[in-house]
Amino acid sequence: MSSNNFKKNSTIILSVEDVKKSLQKFGLFDYSVFLFMLMGCSLIGIYFAWKMQKNKSKKNCKQEDDYLVGGRNMKIFPVSMSLIASFVSGITLLGTPTEIYLYGIQYMYVAFAIVVMGIVMHFIYLPVFHELKLTSTYQYLETRFDRRIRLFGSLLFVFGSMLWLPIVIYVPALAFNQATGANVHLITPIVCVVCIFYTCVGGLQAVVWTDVIQTVFMFGAMLLVIIKGTRDVGGINVVMERAFASERIESINTTFDLTERHTIYSLIIGGFPQWLKSNAVSQNMVQRYLSLPTLRNAKTALWIFVIGVIILLGICCYSGLLIFATFHDCDPLSTKLAKAKDQLLPLLVMQTLSDYPGLPGLFVAGVFSAALSSLSTGLNSMSAVVLEDLVKSFTKKPLGDKQTAFIMRAVVVIVGAICVGLVFVVERLGTVLQLSMSLGAVTNGPLLGIFTMAVAIPWGAIIGGSTSLVFMGWLCTKAQSAIRSGELFFETKPLNTDGCQYEFSDVKNIMHLNSTLEIENNIEGFSFNIYHISYLFYTLLGCLISVVIAVIASLILGPNKPSEVDPSLLAPIIRKFIKYPDKENKNKFSETKI
Repeated sequence: MSSNNFKKNSTIILSVEDVKKSLQKFGLFDYSVFLFMLMGCSLIGIYFAWKMQKNKSKKNCKQEDDYLVGGRNMKIFPVSMSLIASFVSGITLLGTPTEIYLYGIQYMYVAFAIVVMGIVMHFIYLPVFHELKLTSTYQYLETRFDRRIRLFGSLLFVFGSMLWLPIVIYVPALAFNQATGANVHLITPIVCVVCIFYTCVGGLQAVVWTDVIQTVFMFGAMLLVIIKGTRDVGGINVVMERAFASERIESINTTFDLTERHTIYSLIIGGFPQWLKSNAVSQNMVQRYLSLPTLRNAKTALWIFVIGVIILLGICCYSGLLIFATFHDCDPLSTKLAKAKDQLLPLLVMQTLSDYPGLPGLFVAGVFSAALSSLSTGLNSMSAVVLEDLVKSFTKKPLGDKQTAFIMRAVVVIVGAICVGLVFVVERLGTVLQLSMSLGAVTNGPLLGIFTMAVAIPWGAIIGGSTSLVFMGWLCTKAQSAIRSGELFFETKPLNTDGCQYEFSDVKNIMHLNSTLEIENNIEGFSFNIYHISYLFYTLLGCLISVVIAVIASLILGPNKPSEVDPSLLAPIIRKFIKYPDKENKNKFSETKI
């Protein structure tokens, strides 16, 4: 049977294309809300560009400090909001509800890993970086190890950012496409030009304050959707009943199986280093903590960030359950009402809010806000790393103000343009949440390993980081190839199309496809491969390889003596265990400056 006609009261309902077009009611008010958000961001960029021009006349005010770390005098509230907005991105807003819709709430137990990350960062990483008054976190690696490690770390950051930023750009374009039917590659360059503009002219202060506005849009849009959507399906009880009936609400998975996609072990043991790398040693995030005047302020911002992210993840989780409650008997992925998995939430929005002018525009603005905050953060951080680590390191003469300003802004423009072009590649690679974590792990593991050795182990070597980078590159490439070929698959929760009231092509739904693959692999004697492990273990594995190889290499080549390491370069908790021959030997490091 090649097609199905689903009927209601013996009358044939519209085709899937007709239904799709009927939901694309993005009108004048919606475009106005969307454009208002973009114009507001641009005006903020212009304001802070003017403010920086005024600051030029002040003494002891370096242009790069003003542009990259906000003069190190930012306030806790805007920085906290910026941390949330920058980290969350459209990947979380669209990817997490899709995750819950397809696989259930198991992923939400990662909240435990987020709390552990906050504790470790509070006591180990943040004190070191803030005390040293860094601009680029990779300056620390040169002082702790040598110039080669600094260059290696900064190049890993650049490479990792170029993998991540195109995904960040692609995600909101999916939402806009679902809402309006506009081509993804038409809207992407237009919106990115606005982001590049305000990041280029306004620096970190513009990025932070646009993030505040974008965070309000983000939370407002998500709350609006779940309140109206819950009312439409009959209340929160209906949402919960359908979620329990389909086993999307489930207890903690305690199966000790490395190939199981989500277990409590992969979510905490694997999720912890993933979140630690993304926060504790990421230039994107650390640069914001360094913009605060005191360590106490930075720690306060950290915990506001932890609480805010957990709340937003909870909202996204409920959105996923709401999507299923709305489409429980007519899966839009099987019917192709949604072309891509990560268009499920925008589809819910258009079905729920399309009759209310301006509200779909608010949602799309919210998703774009999350993406723009992450993109502007990435571009600003890339500007800092290229200037401090890749230009100044190889420049014999100090750069003038005009040269510094040109380099910082040129990096923003060039990297932004390259990332827009890479969107063509991203759209062919799969679901954004897992994709972003998998590709990010290529560099996340080695970087986390290097920084962990730096702050917590009084020795280390570049050999470990290089080995880890090569291995993780191979692992992630093999895993993505296995997913595309069908060798590696993930069983979803039940999906069906029995209640559809429109005509659509008859295709095997995701559940049926996964079941078939599983049977075939079992018949062939499916065996374990290292690249079949849960993607949440990638960063942990990369970190462990980096540390273990580095320690072995250090022991063979000769490790550093712990007493020869400047205690200010180590975490406070580690300093207690290092014995110095005399006070003079310990105090001689107090004059060391980065």
